[in-house]
Amino acid sequence: MTFSIVARCVRTGQFGVAISSSSPAVAARCAHVRAGAGAVASQNITDPALGPLILDQLAAGLAAPQALGAITTGRAHIDYRQLLVIDRAGQTAIHSGGQVLGLWGEARGTDCAAGGNLLARDTIPATMVAAFEAATGPLAERLMQALEAGLAAGGEAGPVRSAGLKVADRLSWPLVDLRIDWADDPIGMLRTAWDIYAPQMAAYVQRAEDPTQAPSYGVPGDE
Repeated sequence: MTFSIVARCVRTGQFGVAISSSSPAVAARCAHVRAGAGAVASQNITDPALGPLILDQLAAGLAAPQALGAITTGRAHIDYRQLLVIDRAGQTAIHSGGQVLGLWGEARGTDCAAGGNLLARDTIPATMVAAFEAATGPLAERLMQALEAGLAAGGEAGPVRSAGLKVADRLSWPLVDLRIDWADDPIGMLRTAWDIYAPQMAAYVQRAEDPTQAPSYGVPGDE
């Protein structure tokens, strides 16, 4: 039902997730990021609680493999889960349980890991990793290119309907949190949303930290 990638930017320390699914609102349930800690995708037969639990372990200083193990060991129904984790050092860990649906795959690269289930082909995650490693620009842009590459290579076995892009920087709230929750072309729409948001991204941070320095809000009635 899902293909995704988690990644770290070694230059900025940002963490991010890009994800798409045939199910609605995938990013609301499956994408988890935390500044200074890491990123997690919790997918397949999803338990949204697992993402924050793993992030807690990463924030406490555990590396990705240990954080994943701490949450998965002995946990009920863990065979139904697929989990991707990256930590502050760029280490990755993946759990794909015995009950993961359909054709599934996973891949790891430099500062990234990808995985999916009910895929058109099991090489989709490796394609996403290669696209991420070849991309340039901000972390969110590289994640978008990886997601687009996964779709171009076949994506899910059926049509995708939702997609999301989430990036944590240095603040307690996400720098990027864009979602398409139900559409015929969610990844294309996510690309449009990101292209519109990217030039304004720094301004929204400035408005939060020091609104006195924001010259204009760019809305009707603002002078």
